[in-house]
Amino acid sequence: MAYYEVMDSPLGPIFIGGSAAGVHRIDFLAEVREEAAEVARLVRDAGEPVVRDAAAAAPAIDALRAYFQGHGSEFALPLAARGTAFQCAVWQALLDIPAGRTASYGEVARAAGFPGSARATGAAIGRNPIAIVVPCHRVIGADGSLTGYASGLDRKRWLLVHEAQALVPALR
Repeated sequence: MAYYEVMDSPLGPIFIGGSAAGVHRIDFLAEVREEAAEVARLVRDAGEPVVRDAAAAAPAIDALRAYFQGHGSEFALPLAARGTAFQCAVWQALLDIPAGRTASYGEVARAAGFPGSARATGAAIGRNPIAIVVPCHRVIGADGSLTGYASGLDRKRWLLVHEAQALVPALR
């Protein structure tokens, strides 16, 4: 049976959904009614019934709380994101961008094995279902500018500043 829970964060409520296979979704909720849409996506992704279960979601909740408290940016969570082979390759490349660093869409495309496909890479990044843990917020424009983030540029900016100030000094 798949599970989900909603946790509070400094950036608003976060939906966490997974199954025995691992975490399928971590996403910011802009409104309470979005919870139902996230549950529907989880049912589709997990292919099984879903229940609200804080205990099952506890490892992800604990890891995210530690992240927000400045105690870590490494997530030892099993991930079970569903996507095309291209999307999965891009999401895997995102996992190699360390906290406190950024990469351009072109750099991520090259790291994923698809040089010259920065736009398609951007589209795959925009479909990343596991926010924060698969750090799409660390991707910026080729000119160094903050560009699209499904959860909003204010959240992206906050996450980058948080990592630079709270997490990177702790890693030294």
